[in-house]
Amino acid sequence: MALRAPRGTEDLLPEAYANWKFLTERADEIFSRYGYLYIETPLFEHLDVFVHGIGESSDVVSKEMFRVLSPDGYSKVAAGKAESLKADQRLALRPEGTASVVRAVLEHSLIMPGSAPIKLMYSGPMFRAERQQRGRLRQFHQIGAECLGAPDVMADAEVIIMLMEFFERAGLKKDSLTLLINTLGDDNCRPQYRQEIQDYLLKYKDELPEETLRQAELNPLRAFDSKIERVQEIMADAPLLKDRLCDECKKHYEELKSYLDAAGISYEEDPRLVRGLDYYTRTVFEIQVKDGLGAQNAIGGGGRYDKLIEISGGKPTPALGFAVGMERILLALEDQEALPAHPRQKQIYVAYPNEHTKAEAFFVVQRLRSEGFVVETDYQGRSLKSQLKLANKLQVAYVAILGEDEIAQKSVRLKDMDKGTEELVAYDNLAAHIVL
Repeated sequence: MALRAPRGTEDLLPEAYANWKFLTERADEIFSRYGYLYIETPLFEHLDVFVHGIGESSDVVSKEMFRVLSPDGYSKVAAGKAESLKADQRLALRPEGTASVVRAVLEHSLIMPGSAPIKLMYSGPMFRAERQQRGRLRQFHQIGAECLGAPDVMADAEVIIMLMEFFERAGLKKDSLTLLINTLGDDNCRPQYRQEIQDYLLKYKDELPEETLRQAELNPLRAFDSKIERVQEIMADAPLLKDRLCDECKKHYEELKSYLDAAGISYEEDPRLVRGLDYYTRTVFEIQVKDGLGAQNAIGGGGRYDKLIEISGGKPTPALGFAVGMERILLALEDQEALPAHPRQKQIYVAYPNEHTKAEAFFVVQRLRSEGFVVETDYQGRSLKSQLKLANKLQVAYVAILGEDEIAQKSVRLKDMDKGTEELVAYDNLAAHIVL
C-alpha cells in the first residue's frame, strides 16, 4: 500500500508554506502595533486544560478532541485500568489556542497585580476529529490573539478593529466580509436566561435528538448553534437574550457598537450568535466571507471570556481574544483571485563547464550566499548548456558563468536575465553589480 498522509491532514508544500508565512507575517506586522507579543504553547496538554476551559458540552470536547495516552497510560488502558490514569497520563492534542494560552499565563504568573493587560499572539497547528470538508481539516492552522486583564469595552472594539485590518491587509475584499456581533450577557442576567432556554427546549423534548437534550442540561444556549434542521426550526422562535440583558451588559454592548461605528467598522447584529465554545461572556463576534466556502463560511471569530481564568484556577481576570482559520482564509483569497504573489527565490545561478572549474564555482557560491544572496548551482554533472536551460527555468535574475578564462582573472561572466546583457565582473565587485 502506498503511504499517504492521514485523512483530514495535508502536507504543507513549499508554495502552501509561502502563503502560510505570508499570513503570519501580516499578523505579526499588524498585531505588534497594538502591543501583542508572540507566545507558543505545546501541541498537547493535560486533558483537563481543555475540559475545564472549553467546556464538556462543546462539540470540541465531547466529539472532536484527540485524546493522547502516554506509554504507561496506554498499558493501563490495555489492562482495563483506565480509571486509574493520572493527570500526566491523560493528554489531548491542542484543539484551540485560548485554553493553552490561559494555562501558560497562569503557570508563569504573567499577569501581576496592578500591571497593564498582557497581549499575546500565536500561530500554529490545531487538531480536531471533524468530518473532512473544504476548509475544515483534522490538522489545521490558526492565528490568534488574546488580551488578558482588560475589562473596558474599548478592548473589545480594539481586537475587532485589529482583526478586520488583518483581513484587509491579507488581501480579502472588504465588501466580501460580514462581521456579526452579539452579547451573551454575564452572571447577572445569563443564569435566568439559561434557565428560560432550558425550559423552552424541554417543551419540545419529544422532538429533540438525544444530543440536544444532553446539551440542554449542560449549556442550553448551544442549541442556537445546532446544525440539525428541526432544532434550528424550534430555536427560531426561542426567546432572545438581547431582550433580557441586565443594565451593565446593555451598556457594554451599546458602547461596543458606538466604538465600532466611530471607527467606521460595518457590522450586523445577530442575537442568535453564540459561537461554539462554552467560555464566552458578553461580547462574541464572527467574521464570515460571502463566497468561496459554502455553508462553512466563517473564517474567524472570538469574544470576551471573563470567567475562563478563574475557572482555570486563577484569580478573576477579564479577558478576550479571537482565532482565525488560515486554510479558510487562503481558500477565500483563492476564490477572490487574491492569493499573494511570491517573489523569485532563486536570485543567482552559478554555472560552470566541467570538473576543473567545479571547486572554484563552489567557492563563488558560498561567497555569494555569505553576502545574503539566494544562490543555486549544478549538483548533477550537467553540461553548461543544460545548466543554462535550468537557470532559465528557475527564473533566476542572474547567471554567473565561471569558466577557466574567468577563473584565471578571478572573475565571473555575469548575465542579467531580464535585460539580456552580459559583462565580466571581478569577485570583489560581484555583489555591487547584482541589483535585485
